[in-house]
Amino acid sequence: MTIKTGVLLSGCGVFDGSEIHEAVLTLLFLDQAGAEIICMAPDIDQLHVINHATTEKTNEKRNVLVESARIARGEIKNLKDIKTSDLDALILPGGFGAAKNLCNFAIKGSDATVNSEVKRILNEMLTAKKPIGAICIAPALITSALSKINPEVTIGTDKETAAAIENMGGKHIKCNVNEIHIDKKNKIITTPAYMCGPGIKDVAQGIEKLVKKVLELA
Repeated sequence: MTIKTGVLLSGCGVFDGSEIHEAVLTLLFLDQAGAEIICMAPDIDQLHVINHATTEKTNEKRNVLVESARIARGEIKNLKDIKTSDLDALILPGGFGAAKNLCNFAIKGSDATVNSEVKRILNEMLTAKKPIGAICIAPALITSALSKINPEVTIGTDKETAAAIENMGGKHIKCNVNEIHIDKKNKIITTPAYMCGPGIKDVAQGIEKLVKKVLELA
């Protein structure tokens, strides 16, 4: 059976969208495993646009769905059109877009709120007992959206972010870049990736394990 796996993107670029290495590694490992990939993103404006050469804000406006389409090579769906019945599993790469566009954790910390469509799909996946994978900072988004279940997640070892996750009702588990944490009860799999780094070969180890486990649980 081909496993239909959603990849929820948040733009294009680590400082204001999806972390491109994490997104591409996710797509690579899914493709190698023979999964059917369904890329998606909400049709909303980014919080802001960052010049990635200088890390400074610009006066541009960009759309999360349009920017995410760059990573998906144009094959992308509007999140509002995706139902849980379309998916067997869902994975969220990291990057600041997960914490700025899909929710406002980067601004509000433990008082964060989550985009309504993102919260909908996450809660529907949870109710359907379908696995969710979250990479890098995305576990903070998961915790905010699913705080009622007190999810177990990892973002690595960053004390401040771990404390915010605990404040939102989650349980943080320390992990290294090459490790994953599995919340067996809720089928949530997380890995630190660039929250630990330092390089693409390092983050690839945890992401590959996460993809394999997500597909196994699906």
